[in-house]
Amino acid sequence: MAGSNTRDIKRKIRSVNSTMQITKAMELVSTAKLKRARDKMDITKPYFETVRKAVQDILGEDNSIRMRYVAEHEIKKTLYVVISGDRGLCGGYNVNVIKAAISEVEDKNDAKFITIGKRAFDIITHHGFEIEDQIQQISEKPEYIDAANIAKKAIAAFDSGDVDAVKLVYTRFVSTISQVPTVIQLLPIAHDHETEKSESEEFVNYEPSAEEVLKYVIPKYVESTIYGGLIESAASEQAARRMAMESASDNAEEIIDELSLSYNQARQAAITQEITEIVGGAEALK
Repeated sequence: MAGSNTRDIKRKIRSVNSTMQITKAMELVSTAKLKRARDKMDITKPYFETVRKAVQDILGEDNSIRMRYVAEHEIKKTLYVVISGDRGLCGGYNVNVIKAAISEVEDKNDAKFITIGKRAFDIITHHGFEIEDQIQQISEKPEYIDAANIAKKAIAAFDSGDVDAVKLVYTRFVSTISQVPTVIQLLPIAHDHETEKSESEEFVNYEPSAEEVLKYVIPKYVESTIYGGLIESAASEQAARRMAMESASDNAEEIIDELSLSYNQARQAAITQEITEIVGGAEALK
């Protein structure tokens, strides 16, 4: 019995050790992917922040602009662009961002979704929401053309009056250990009064008009904001997966330590039992 017990423990140790080797390898892969994603994020972030500032500057210059893209109006139906991952094993990354999107909706009839990533599509479909479009296999390596295509569909839905607002739901990368699900409104654009020009700034004249400039800039603004969300989400996914795999490796080491202790105890018990049997047999021969 003791021999069988030690064999079972050794088998479990080998199994857990094999799993730990996989989680450590995945941790290393995620670390490398995270570095590439952060480098890309650092390069692209200034661009979409500049486009956003340009839009707010134009709105700050001319308060008389009346466009559906910027005008306040009754919002009956909203299109949500939700960015998740295509794979799991990344802690609560996927669940948290999808939960943030669903919690925004009060009535299923008042929402439509464009999902990026298999996880968002599967869960949101399961909850019975209307899917306007779904894109997969771009979450880890997004390109600007992907964001442009998504923005084109979202703007078309807004222009047609099919939806009254467009919101982006993504995971903002704060640090390697902190990623925050974030919801921002893309359309209509809310005027950020904090960015209004001061009296010392020069007056800017837009030709042919501020509205015409906005018609050109706003699609770029939507594209760049979605692209920024894709990039930050990619970095957040890799950071979350690295943390999950690091935690799994640590847990595996603890399990191996406990199993090794149990193995040594079982082995010692088996040796003690053998010695007792030998001594007992010798006594019987006397």
